[in-house]
Amino acid sequence: MSKTSSDLVRHALHGPTMGTRWTALFFAPPERDPAPIREALQAAVEEVDAQMSSWKPDSDLMRLNAAAQGEWVAVPERLAEVLRLGLEIGKASEGAFDIGLGDAVTAWGFGPEDAAPDRIRAAMSAQRQPAFERLELDDGRARKRGPLVLDLNGIAKGYGVDRLAQTLAAQGIEAGLVGIDGEMRASGLRPDATPWTIAVESPDPLRRTPHSILALENASVATSGDYRHWIDLGARRLSHTMDLSRGAPLLSSPASVTVVARSCAEADAWATALMVLGPEGGRTLARKYQLSALFLMREEDGSVSSVGEGSLFSVSVPDPSSTLEARGADGV
Repeated sequence: MSKTSSDLVRHALHGPTMGTRWTALFFAPPERDPAPIREALQAAVEEVDAQMSSWKPDSDLMRLNAAAQGEWVAVPERLAEVLRLGLEIGKASEGAFDIGLGDAVTAWGFGPEDAAPDRIRAAMSAQRQPAFERLELDDGRARKRGPLVLDLNGIAKGYGVDRLAQTLAAQGIEAGLVGIDGEMRASGLRPDATPWTIAVESPDPLRRTPHSILALENASVATSGDYRHWIDLGARRLSHTMDLSRGAPLLSSPASVTVVARSCAEADAWATALMVLGPEGGRTLARKYQLSALFLMREEDGSVSSVGEGSLFSVSVPDPSSTLEARGADGV
């Protein structure tokens, strides 16, 4: 006999991961003990972090980074999956999303070390090729075919969210909302048959306020923005998003780009790619791959304008009080 919404208990679980917090919201019968579910969720994100962190010197990613060029290195299944997806989206975006900018990320102080002028000069003068031209994957192993320092910060959190959703499903929880630091994935519907709702943030570095509301069913959302992680260089503020052509942070970009896709790893990576390309080039790429994307831009008067692409976000985006509904998602 199926449970009605009044029979179910709401659970909001959370825990530490990747320097921030993971969350999971779901409903379960009263007799269901949430403790084993939380343990499984924590183990899932710890596995992702252990394999893909650039902050842990002993991670599988850092082991690959330390290997000599041309040397085949065994990589675990989940890392191989993320590397493969990263290379695919890198190639599809013509390098706008690139997982081979680890040296630049570290040089500019967005990794575990402070910014260093000598490393910045080296990163900006390096002869660069996109990672999809320098990393080879083959049956659980990888090798670098040229100078390459990998960084998965633009996709690993999204993949961690996907692992949270998969872990809930493995625990018999078919509907829920999971997230890591604002990257979210919704499965199924709430007990009252309504979608899960989340806010798209306004690009305000001083406070967290919603720009609009998304209602999601079986879809993921990720945002890349310039308002959470940055450095001040003289009078200019530079965000953490890197430009492959310069080995340095973007000089100009939208305030944020939000992408809705089937998986959170895809949404995470595509949001970065569209951020790099900006509203014009980003919308062209979004149309090519049938992505739903929302671009927020700062105007000279301090206001924020918006433009959308895809089936979810119309060309003229509603005001902040509007709710946009996504049942399923577009994407390649």
